[in-house]
Amino acid sequence: MATGPGIRLDLTGLQLAGQAVLGPIAFDVAPGQVVALIGPSGVGKTTLLRVLAGVQRGFGGACLVGGVPAHTAPPPGMVFQDARLLPWADAAANLRLVRPDLTADAVETLLAQVGLGGQSAAYPRQMSGGMQRRLGLARALALGSGVLLLDEPFVSLDAALVVDLQGVLHDVFSAHRPTVVLVSHDPMDAARLADRVIVLAGRPARIVDDFTLDRAADEAARLAVVQTRSSAKAMP
Repeated sequence: MATGPGIRLDLTGLQLAGQAVLGPIAFDVAPGQVVALIGPSGVGKTTLLRVLAGVQRGFGGACLVGGVPAHTAPPPGMVFQDARLLPWADAAANLRLVRPDLTADAVETLLAQVGLGGQSAAYPRQMSGGMQRRLGLARALALGSGVLLLDEPFVSLDAALVVDLQGVLHDVFSAHRPTVVLVSHDPMDAARLADRVIVLAGRPARIVDDFTLDRAADEAARLAVVQTRSSAKAMP
């Protein structure tokens, strides 16, 4: 099965409004790897995700996706803190916003993969918050770039919905094997979904830890590793 492209970041520095916010930061993401970027709120995780997406320019260094500069690579699938759906468009039209050539069968396949089978004619207002996040994920998959960038995708969902959506993401990762970068402030997100964790801290933000997780270990063991290493390294 094909996997997503690799990502290489060698960022020497990034300033916004005259303030240094990122760098130096350098890492590679292997094709099909799921990496969690964690750190305190305001550290610059979302800005770094924008660099990887190719929409944040003006930084020193380079960001390559599949061997080409991020801003020239196929657009990644983005999943945001809110679903950012068109309220006047049904589910099928929201998917065709990013892929106008999607057939009815392709739409149904994408929706079924995120647990929304049979909902192609439903409007966002008819969906729960969890269903809207699923539709946002389906839209990200519709792009077909093999890269998913997730920016705090579980914010404002209750605990049961978080577990449910994480299960959907786990199934999607297994089926499609995209290259994934997940931004979160919650160690549990990393413990449940990631193969590898990169911890950011400081101002400008820098990498203070970078480690892999034993996928054979149980959830409690993975969470303990993430909590211990992220809290210790992020201390000033």
